[in-house]
Amino acid sequence: MMKTQTFTASISQDEEMYIAQCLEVDVASQGKSEDEAVENLKEALELYFEPPCPTVMPKIRKFQVSVSANETAFLSSD
Repeated sequence: MMKTQTFTASISQDEEMYIAQCLEVDVASQGKSEDEAVENLKEALELYFEPPCPTVMPKIRKFQVSVSANETAFLSSD
């Protein structure tokens, strides 16, 4: 039975390529555009979860770290 699950991607650019890194599972992919990188990441995740698949999902935890005011502007997202 197929199950749909939501994942989060961190997208960065390295010269001419975009890298999409899944935050919940240690899987990444790349593409010539952000959309292509995410589509390639979706395919990589589908392959990752094909049998035999991992039996235990990693735990994801949020935590807080004190950063200077200058760094806060850099970390904010749109």
